[in-house]
Amino acid sequence: MTEHLDGVVIPTGFDVPVEPLRRAAHYSGEPGCIAQARAFAAHFLDQLRTEWCAAIGPRSDGGVLLVVSELVTNADRHSKGPYILELEGTGASVAVTVYDSSGAVPERFPKDPERVGHHGLEIVHALAQSVVVEPVPVGKRVRAVVPLSET
Repeated sequence: MTEHLDGVVIPTGFDVPVEPLRRAAHYSGEPGCIAQARAFAAHFLDQLRTEWCAAIGPRSDGGVLLVVSELVTNADRHSKGPYILELEGTGASVAVTVYDSSGAVPERFPKDPERVGHHGLEIVHALAQSVVVEPVPVGKRVRAVVPLSET
């Protein structure tokens, strides 16, 4: 950041971004889309490190990628059409939002280590500080905010 006083430039500290980093990608549901979404999210996290100087450790990095995998997998399996992955991040958190064409609200099952499958939302809730499902005109939006602290 700089101040201009009578034509003299005086440095006052580091410039910092004033808006969250935002990126979005559209997926058709073709084979390989889930892996592409994870790669997109990994690239986003690298940008967040570079542009925001965000300290993202391996645990937070893995948490964001797992939430992306779970939400995109749910959209891929349960919607009848394409879906959108939107990522919004700061130095403190990453919001993972998936829009799909299904109006059905995803079901979070109770913990059951003997159940095979249906653990996706359980995992997302364990990693995120908040999870919100909202209807949109063409389906629903699922938004999970994942903190980037290593605690």
